[in-house]
Amino acid sequence: MGLTAVLFGGRLRIALVALCFVGAAVGGAYATGVIGVPSVEGVDNRFADVNQTTTVIETDLRVSNPNPISANLSGLAVDYAVGMNDIEMATGKKKGISVGQGTTGVPLRTTLSNERIPAWWVSHIQNGEHTTLRVNATVSSETLGRSFEAPKIARSIDTDLLSAFNSTETREVDADAPLVSDPVLYINETSAEWGESTSERTALELTFVVHNPNAYPVAVSELGYNISMNDVDVGEGTTQSEYVIPPKATKTIEATTYIENDRLDEWWVTHLDRNQTTDLRIDFYAKLDAGGTTLTVPLDALTYEKTFETDIFGNKAASDTNASATDSSTNETETADGNTTQSSGSKTTTTTTETTSTDTATTTTETTDTATTTTAEPTTTTTAGDTTGIGTNETTSDDGLL
Repeated sequence: MGLTAVLFGGRLRIALVALCFVGAAVGGAYATGVIGVPSVEGVDNRFADVNQTTTVIETDLRVSNPNPISANLSGLAVDYAVGMNDIEMATGKKKGISVGQGTTGVPLRTTLSNERIPAWWVSHIQNGEHTTLRVNATVSSETLGRSFEAPKIARSIDTDLLSAFNSTETREVDADAPLVSDPVLYINETSAEWGESTSERTALELTFVVHNPNAYPVAVSELGYNISMNDVDVGEGTTQSEYVIPPKATKTIEATTYIENDRLDEWWVTHLDRNQTTDLRIDFYAKLDAGGTTLTVPLDALTYEKTFETDIFGNKAASDTNASATDSSTNETETADGNTTQSSGSKTTTTTTETTSTDTATTTTETTDTATTTTAEPTTTTTAGDTTGIGTNETTSDDGLL
């Protein structure tokens, strides 16, 4: 054995012994409490870039190191997941993180595939327009040989898309046609509820109480509809069964409309582009046979509009760069339980701030409704109507792309 080999072998052995000694020393120091265990102080999330296929979620993980020296040694690794109603929306993993003394912000980027939005939507509707958002993060230290979790984050996201459709306001339907006196019909009552939701489409069950003020029967042979969200067409179609409303009588018409779920990923992009705000609109038309005349009549009086907002991560107010002049007049008060109530005109939003613990925070969406009021005509006879219906494999990279 040559001198070089002896020296080289000796140095290698010394280095290995030194590494083992350091590892044992660190492990022993941790076991005896000399070295403190890093902890996660908090997690902040926000939506970043969004395009037709993916949504980027940026996260700041705040890791606290109580030790006077760097705690990275062999590095820290972070596993991260975002779930909505137990549907895993995005996951990510980052290795080799260096954490110095004190608190260090660890930036993460996870990518949500927009194809998962329809599945979440179905769960949201089936759950009574309620979503539970959960954010879980786990940090592991190879040096310390253990893992520690970030504080659990849970938020409630609720919407109310249909309640304003339930109305007893009387609205006139005008034919605007020769030989037909207006109003040709009165809509005395409307109501809506969610029907069956599948992976393909979401049913919307509508009921109309219709009065015929004429001396002749009026037949409704077709009821058409178009549903849009932020000008994205998410559903259209017609009912085909015929309803005949006798003279001076009232009848209930029931119809099933559908939202096509495969169009919701396109809507999602507009929802985020507009700072988590959506304008829902439903337009109707009817084919009528009145006094021997067949007409296609736009049911403008039944047009339904509703604006709803979400605040999924609970920090929209802080990141809102699109505040309008009307927003500056919002009055804000803080309640004893830490909630903040805002009021401006006819809008009211109550938001509970997100907690970095096992507590659950709640976000209540803000809505704006549009209604039309006309003079009601007395009605008497009521007859029952018919019911008509019209009809993941996961891979994880450093970016967390699903």
